[in-house]
Amino acid sequence: MSTLSERETRDAAPHRIGLWHAGVVVSTKTESPTGRSIVLDVPGWGGNIAGQHADLRLTAADGYQAVRSYSIASVSNGDRVELAVDRLPTGEVSPYLVDELRPGDQLELRGPLGGWFVWTPSLPGAVQLIGGGSGIVPLMAMIRSHTASGSDAPFRLLYSVRSPDDAFFRSELDTPTPGLDVTWLYTRVAPEGWGRPPGRITVDDLAGSAFAASLSPAVFVCGPTGFVESVATALVALGHDPHKVKTERFGGA
Repeated sequence: MSTLSERETRDAAPHRIGLWHAGVVVSTKTESPTGRSIVLDVPGWGGNIAGQHADLRLTAADGYQAVRSYSIASVSNGDRVELAVDRLPTGEVSPYLVDELRPGDQLELRGPLGGWFVWTPSLPGAVQLIGGGSGIVPLMAMIRSHTASGSDAPFRLLYSVRSPDDAFFRSELDTPTPGLDVTWLYTRVAPEGWGRPPGRITVDDLAGSAFAASLSPAVFVCGPTGFVESVATALVALGHDPHKVKTERFGGA
């Protein structure tokens, strides 16, 4: 599967089809100690569906180009795009995007890409979102689409992060939203008095907080490879239809 935090791609890969668009950075926001969201105006973009991603290309002064793919956190019919990036210590592109990019800078984008790991308000039934770390990004687009459309589909999110400081979109997720239930899981440091001790997500977490398999929810899981594989295996063990469990995973180069 494709990766989201910093996906290795090749500019000439046959499945990457489309024109490059010149985008201008409108604003940036620190989301975590290693993460940042980036809002761009991209003339000619034309909007995207929740869950899609975009190729991003940087060109150095000597002509060297690097292409990476990032999830889109926004949903719109226009030309504004929000990405969110987690810095990889050995990354070529993410350190620049997180530490150096400024409003007014230009980036090239191609997309939107992807038509499988997506949700639209026309889809019926309950939706279970399960994210690990920066895997929240495409799930956030689904939550925003759900809210903006006024969809009555029940939504639940299980969001696993190392500590409270590592959560992307914290304030937005902490704001009560009709039709959305959010459960936080912490793997290393939990808030004082938190009922669940820090630790990786378990079958018991899924059985206690996720929609039951009997409801046949659409399930979207995104995060590091190990996290996604563990969660998907546990969901199937709990009786979820494997065909209704869609996954996206990411990792370093």
